[in-house]
Amino acid sequence: MGLTRQYLRYGPAALFGLVASARGNAAFVALRGERGRCVAVPACEHVFVWDTRKGEKVLILKGLKQEVSCLCPSPDGLHLAVGYEDGSIRVFNLLSGEANITFNGHKAAVTALQYDHLGGRLVSGSKDTDVIVWDVINESGLYRLRGHKDAVTQVLFLKEKNLLVTSGKDTLVKWWDLGTQHCFKTLVGHRTEVWGMALISEEKRLITGSADSELRVWDITYIQEVKDPDEPESKKSKGSSPGAEENIEEDETLELDERPEERLVKCSKVGSIMREGRDRIVTLATDRTGKILACHGTDAVLEVFSVLSEEEVQKKLEKKIKKAKKKAKQNSEEDSERNVELSLQEEIQRVTSIRASSKIKSFDLILSPKGELKIVLLLQNNIIESYNLNLSAQVPQAVCASKITIGGHRSDVRTLAFSSDNIAILSAAAESVKIWNRSTLQCIRTMDCEYALCSLFVPGDRQVIVGTKTGKLQLYDLASGSLMEALNAHDGAVWSIALSPDQRGFVTGGADKCVKFWEFELVKDESSVQKRLSMKHVRILQLDEDVLCVRYSPNQKLLAVSLLDCTVKIFYIDTLKFFLSLYGHKLPVLCMDISYDGTLIATGSADRNVKIWGLDFGDCHRSLFAHDDSVMYLQFVAKSHLFFTAGKDSKIKQWDADKFEHIQTLEGHHKEVWCLALSPNGDYVVSASHDKSLRLWERTREPLVLEEEREMQREAEYEESVAKEEQPVVAGETQGETGLAGKKTIETIKAAERIMEAIELYREEMAKLTEHKAICKAAGKEVKDRNVPVPRCVGVSFQLCRLGGKVQHADKIGTAGHSKDLLKSFGEQDGTVPWGMVPFPVNPILRAYGNITPSAYVLEVFKKVKSSELEESLLVLPFSYVPDLLRLFNEYIHLGSEVELLCRALLFLLKIHFGQITSNHMLVTVIENLKKTTISRVSEARDVLGFNMAGLQYLKREIEAKDEVTFFADATDRFEEKKRKRKKKEKMVLAVL
Repeated sequence: MGLTRQYLRYGPAALFGLVASARGNAAFVALRGERGRCVAVPACEHVFVWDTRKGEKVLILKGLKQEVSCLCPSPDGLHLAVGYEDGSIRVFNLLSGEANITFNGHKAAVTALQYDHLGGRLVSGSKDTDVIVWDVINESGLYRLRGHKDAVTQVLFLKEKNLLVTSGKDTLVKWWDLGTQHCFKTLVGHRTEVWGMALISEEKRLITGSADSELRVWDITYIQEVKDPDEPESKKSKGSSPGAEENIEEDETLELDERPEERLVKCSKVGSIMREGRDRIVTLATDRTGKILACHGTDAVLEVFSVLSEEEVQKKLEKKIKKAKKKAKQNSEEDSERNVELSLQEEIQRVTSIRASSKIKSFDLILSPKGELKIVLLLQNNIIESYNLNLSAQVPQAVCASKITIGGHRSDVRTLAFSSDNIAILSAAAESVKIWNRSTLQCIRTMDCEYALCSLFVPGDRQVIVGTKTGKLQLYDLASGSLMEALNAHDGAVWSIALSPDQRGFVTGGADKCVKFWEFELVKDESSVQKRLSMKHVRILQLDEDVLCVRYSPNQKLLAVSLLDCTVKIFYIDTLKFFLSLYGHKLPVLCMDISYDGTLIATGSADRNVKIWGLDFGDCHRSLFAHDDSVMYLQFVAKSHLFFTAGKDSKIKQWDADKFEHIQTLEGHHKEVWCLALSPNGDYVVSASHDKSLRLWERTREPLVLEEEREMQREAEYEESVAKEEQPVVAGETQGETGLAGKKTIETIKAAERIMEAIELYREEMAKLTEHKAICKAAGKEVKDRNVPVPRCVGVSFQLCRLGGKVQHADKIGTAGHSKDLLKSFGEQDGTVPWGMVPFPVNPILRAYGNITPSAYVLEVFKKVKSSELEESLLVLPFSYVPDLLRLFNEYIHLGSEVELLCRALLFLLKIHFGQITSNHMLVTVIENLKKTTISRVSEARDVLGFNMAGLQYLKREIEAKDEVTFFADATDRFEEKKRKRKKKEKMVLAVL
């Protein structure tokens, strides 16, 4: 079938005008080893890393489609974990800027991320109420923890113990034992959502923040377990917990477990710290040392607290005791020391409050060794502010070190325009007009303005005109960046402005029910010699309704005016007489445009429809359901009948006005698209959205075929539906507190299909081999094909000795995945293979892999399955393929190939298909053989690891002896131990005294 009409595809070229999205959190990252200088912030689907000192963007971590919802840097500072709106997590390498690892497990946005202190595990919490622990090193999910009834707000690892604390919007704080993967304690001392949580005082205290101005402080004491309680008993205690909750509901320090021997931790409320803010906590966090605590609500104030260390608490207590003794001596009292203790407010002291220039959405802080606190604030209005706070000062005062503002507007961009040379882009918002260079995407001019609604470049591109909400027309000179003139044009908002085709003037439409015609003129000011450009009002057209949009026809004979009564009226420009009325929209027409030849007018309305009309008779050619929400902007591509529409559904769509067909959808914005502008040559589209971003789209040379586009759309819809389907379950398992970490995605299904195809190929090849054997037996001699190369055995070095036209040492060849018996079938009885000959033609796929054997090909496919997707891929694999897999596993493990990977897959298959495997008599011998080979190979691997560990320990001791220094971690541990012993001795001395 020939191509009837070919279109060119528009693709994303750039994202600009955005400093940071308010959706996620800011985080300090260490680039080139320097901490406290670079900050990572979410920017729609990307992550921007800004140098706060220079105000420059130093790195962009590119995302896919979904918006970033959470960030967490790794403890070593080399990686950044990024959570997305669709529940996926990607781990980026900060040196290369590439995403090495992807985790798919959550069904909704990731709301919390946290690494453990070594950086080997990552825990994530989500809006889907699940908590998942991931193994970063093995790139796989460990387990899913269920228990929260609403979105998880914070997750924290405890360094000392293998414990996890999680908080949620369900008002609960849950304690999880990661060894047994169960929730052993639930704090129910909150009446509203727990929005934030932080560990202080060497993890001996927990601070929680909820919807009030109270920060609750909890003491944590670890209880040594005497014995492990039996599993059935522990389950019984869980079952009885709701009753316990009902009985003592009033007690704020209530714990749901009943028996002390089953507890790992005792957590009791010790008091509260009152915040200045009256609203809910948005972010509550400490710095990495735990010495500084900070929090903020929904306002612009960040409150900073200092947490005293044990030594400082002890010193303060001693001072207080001395004072009490002195007082007691004066008053001749006894037992003065009995009631002396520090209040919570003395242990956690308020340092200062920092007032930002706008509402704070998130923050991060870092304490330098010199005692200076660096704070970075991510604000709601597209600004990053950084502050320095000298804690050693008598009265610590926060100093604003830098602001990153130039890269974007403070509010949503409401109007866009392209210069006539396609190079400059104008964007205007509620507070400023910015001019951008299209090729470099740099902001070259910023001019203050009133709330802008419409704009245009004056012919010559040296001035711009902006129409405002207050009814003014503001004329700016781009060379000086100054406001040249401001006219009160309308009594209401200036909703629309359009340049006349002869470029001598323009027309404006406003909320005062008037359409006004203006001409450019040169006027001379009294103060200056030179003439300057000005605007002269020449005519007015009074109407019955508010004017929403005005457009000239290209021949300048007609004027189209969209009114609030849902109609579009067409007038003759010369006489201003009425010509046509276009009615049919159910809601007002917000945007419209007339084609270059003046034959068509397209109108976009709040009723979500686009109508295409003939301008000769006003007949409606077609009504198209364009967007899922209001159509905000519409513009024709130059010299064509193609047009673009922008909608509140965050999409931009291209249409053909002749064929009434939808050509393509430009997806990228995450919120409502307010406006767009096409370059005069039609090569570029720029759009502005409520997500604060400006996006540039470029016309590529790639042809777009509608049938292919529809097919791609259907595939995308199918892939989306796969993720929403019910997840596969393990037979006989009930849903408990723990579950598999992964989820079914299109990638896991494709991986399972690849495994199935590989096994089918293996079956076919083995069937061919059996058939060949039968033919040879019937013929009484070896039937050979001389045109096929010998199978090459990858991964093992061996010598081929051509002796009498034969390859020797078939037993060595076998180590690459061939058994000697298999090779015997290829050649002679002694296991040799005839040179240059095999029994039957090699499969093209096996030849592409370098003439490997079918069994080796299955292993290659298996190795290519992503570690994070392995379990889910095996879960959707039908049982009919499992027996073949088990036999192959036995062969691979016997040869020592990929023992760790295969054992992981083997144990998972045994777990999910246990019933069917044990009831199948054919698999009994396979399982017996697997048992023997697996145990021997795993113990070998363990011995190698043990040997390597011992070798590394030896090398460490050698280096220590050589350099006469201990390794940092060990030295710190020993120092801490000495300090603990000294404190203990001091306490004993005090007790004796």
